[in-house]
Amino acid sequence: MRVVSPFSAPDSSFWEGCRVLLTGHTGFKGSWLALWLLELGAQVTGLALPPDTEPNLFAQLGLDWRLDHRVGDIRDADRVASLVNEVRPQVVFHLAAQPLVRRSYAEPTATWATNVMGSIHLLEALRRLEQPCAAVLITTDKVYRNNEWLYGYRENDPLGGHDPYSSSKAAAELAIASWRASFCGTQPHQTPQLRLASARAGNVIGGGDWAADRIVPDAMRALGRGEPIGVRNPAATRPWQHVLEPLGGYLLLAERLTADAALAGAFNFGPQLEANRSVRELVEEALHHWPGSWVDQSDPGAPHEASLLNLVIDKAHHQLGWAPRWNFATTLERTVNWYRRVQQGQATGFECCKADLAAYLTPPSA
Repeated sequence: MRVVSPFSAPDSSFWEGCRVLLTGHTGFKGSWLALWLLELGAQVTGLALPPDTEPNLFAQLGLDWRLDHRVGDIRDADRVASLVNEVRPQVVFHLAAQPLVRRSYAEPTATWATNVMGSIHLLEALRRLEQPCAAVLITTDKVYRNNEWLYGYRENDPLGGHDPYSSSKAAAELAIASWRASFCGTQPHQTPQLRLASARAGNVIGGGDWAADRIVPDAMRALGRGEPIGVRNPAATRPWQHVLEPLGGYLLLAERLTADAALAGAFNFGPQLEANRSVRELVEEALHHWPGSWVDQSDPGAPHEASLLNLVIDKAHHQLGWAPRWNFATTLERTVNWYRRVQQGQATGFECCKADLAAYLTPPSA
């Protein structure tokens, strides 16, 4: 397989008029991806539950009237199958999920039903398609069996998961691999025109995430109220990346997968090593752009969360021409300024997202 040059951007000629099914389009990452796809000229149909936060990026971007917005639950197999049959997508991005570690402790059954069976319902619907389709199913960096070591995880490392969220996403990866091996091919029981890939990214930050129990939105809400930021686990290290980084990878993967069946598989999307920082460093960097304070709220009795995790991204670099564009400092600056401008009434969420997207797509040498 040829090696392509880094810093590739999505090809607007590929996406213009492309029929795209996007699940989870009302969420944080889904809303950002919907905006980018619309900017590229794609015909986007979204399937998701209503937004579960107020405010929410979906409403801030006015997406309910900018795309074909369908409300539905991916746990409803008939609903999923009916929509796939109606849309006949050329590309699918599956982001719908229960994405919160701490919520998964409170709702383990619902987490597994959504993240595993929801994915299987989509896979089953896609294998009945009669036209070519490239599907990118999004999981997480937490699918790996975490040994809390210093080394990054590669796509062929063992899967695992301590908490219900992580384990459900690892199970979804197993289902994706099984359906790809079993039902993608030229045998009578297979669908030759269907190509399945999975994408693993995590600790994505950026403007417009309003979820509870995530450090960046929690911090931005606290700063907006003039209160100290409560930090549960200041020593934990994460691979922080701006939301546009993995989304650009997903778009490139779908383009390349359409042309090359050999790319059907798993891909990591993470930042450069310098962005693997502690929560303490994240908060202190944020305070450079929005002055305030923070307080250690470590709770030894809290549910388990991983302390150390990072990914090796060589495969995406060499096979897709993808590489992170923004370093840790730029990522925090763009993220904090988004929230500060929106919460202080200086700009709308839509204006800030458009500005971030334009800045991200500016060639590094410019």
